[in-house]
Parts: sequence; structure tokens; C-alpha cells
Amino acid sequence: MSRRTLLLLRWGVFVLACAFLYVRLSRWEDEWDPQALLVLLREPEALAALAATCALMLLNWGLESRKWRILVNDVEAISRTRAFLAVLAGTPIGLITPNRVGEFVGRVLFLSPEHRIAASFATAVGGIAQFVVTVVMGLIGLMALLFTAEHDRASPAAAAWVGLCAMVAAVTVLLYFNPDLLRSAIARVPVVKRWEGHAAVLERFSNRMLLRVLLMSTARYAVFALQFMLLLIALAGVSWAQAIMAIPAAFLVSSLIPTIMLTELGVRGSVAVAFISPGGAHDQGVFLASTVLWLINLGLPAITGGVILLAARIRSARE
Repeated sequence: MSRRTLLLLRWGVFVLACAFLYVRLSRWEDEWDPQALLVLLREPEALAALAATCALMLLNWGLESRKWRILVNDVEAISRTRAFLAVLAGTPIGLITPNRVGEFVGRVLFLSPEHRIAASFATAVGGIAQFVVTVVMGLIGLMALLFTAEHDRASPAAAAWVGLCAMVAAVTVLLYFNPDLLRSAIARVPVVKRWEGHAAVLERFSNRMLLRVLLMSTARYAVFALQFMLLLIALAGVSWAQAIMAIPAAFLVSSLIPTIMLTELGVRGSVAVAFISPGGAHDQGVFLASTVLWLINLGLPAITGGVILLAARIRSARE
């Protein structure tokens, strides 16, 4: 598939997501009041949820920086502060690349030039670990939704989705816990084949270390899910039981849809509305919660990361 085709696909998905949101939200046109939404955000419960979400955002990125530091330790030792700054520096670059795969570029700039390629392969392991958690938890969420759904919603298509996700989960877990197999798979990609020698860093990861990284990815996933749950309860009036089942499924589908830049915001919002408010009762609140979550977890860190990158570039130029 050509680069132009992929770009058209991503923007096509974004347009469809926006159309879906327009259809769903336009039904409540008479009740759509921006001032009322601002008043809602000033409510004590909403302010508490926003404060908790911001605090958890720091924990979220702290866990990610700790995980990345562990992964690149065999390549180059790095301090906690430098690892945290590197992770934040990767967020603005991630936003302009498909599904944020380019986050590693900003991170490895904080390492020595001779270590950056090997560190990129090590960083990829962290991304795979996060994807493994997302797929496994999403599979559980989809099964929960399927088993608790009404008969007309428990369609064969839904069962097919569960089966497909189970296959993806099995393949990703197999690759993650078999570094040799992962290296062989990477070597088959034409773009990265010439750097196959640097991929030897993957063979240094023991199963114990991989399990540790996977547990940290699970902790980060739990933090992210808790943030969304707090916002959904405060801003949309969604019950915790409904949120617990629907959030993993929404996260999974969002991660599988190709996005780039701000298209991610529209896609995440439409997926959240589809899974968390299937009947349409909480459309506005769910979309608001999804948008606020994106702004806090990605928007603010991306702005901060941009400043960090600019400062690092100015410092390098002076040296």
C-alpha cells in the first residue's frame, strides 16, 4: 500500500468519524449549550475529576519514563530526570506520525548518537508491551459487552471481532516473549533491514525483564482507564460498571484505527461515543470527557515536550 493511499485512508477515517459525531450530537442540537458545558466543568465534582486526571497524568508519564529507562539501560544509562524529559519530548513528534509511532524519535535524541538506533529497537519493545496490554484488556472488554448485550446486539459480527482480537492478542504475546522471533520479523521489513545488527539489543531482554515491563505497561493502562472513568462519571453521568466494560473496548478499537495528528481526537471521540453511549443518552458528556482526556494526557505533554525539544536544540547549537 502506497504512502498516498495510507494518507487518504487516515483522512477518510477521520471524515467518517466526524460525520458519525455530527449525526449523533446533532440530535441534541436544542440542548447543546457551550455555556452550560463550561458551567458543568466548574462543578465541584468536575473540578475534582479534572484535578485527579492531571495528577494521574504525571503518574502516567512517570511510569512510561521508568519503563523506557529500564529498556534502554543496557544501551545507555540515563538518569530519571533525563528519561522523563525524553519521554515528554517524544510526544509532539508522536502526534505528527501515524498512531504516534514516532515518539521514539524525540526520546533517542537525548542519547548519544551511536546508541540511538539500538535504543529505537529497545523502545519498540515498550510499545509492543503497551499494545499487548491494550489488546488483551480490550478483548476482555469486548467479551464482557458481548455477554451482557441484548440479543440483537450480540451479533455474529461482534463474535467475529472477538475472535479476530483473540488472534491478534495471541500473535502479539508470542512476539513479545520471543525476542529472537521478533528480531526475525523486524529483519523482514525492507526499511529497517539495514539496521538489523542494532536489533541484537532485543536478545538481551530476559523473560523476567519483559514481564516487568509488561506489568509496568499494565499499571500505566490502569491509570489511563481510571482517568477516563473519573471524567465519564463526572461529566457524562456514566455508571462505573458501564465504564469498566466499555473503556477497554474503546481503547482497543481506537488503537487499531489509523490516525495522524488531530485526526486522533475525532476518532477517539467517535469510538468512545459508539461504545460508551450506544443508546445515545450520554453522547455529549462522553465526547466532552474523551476530548478533555486527550487534551490532558497528550495535548499538555505535547506542548511541554515541544518546549523541551526547542530548549535542547538551542543548547546543542550553542555547544
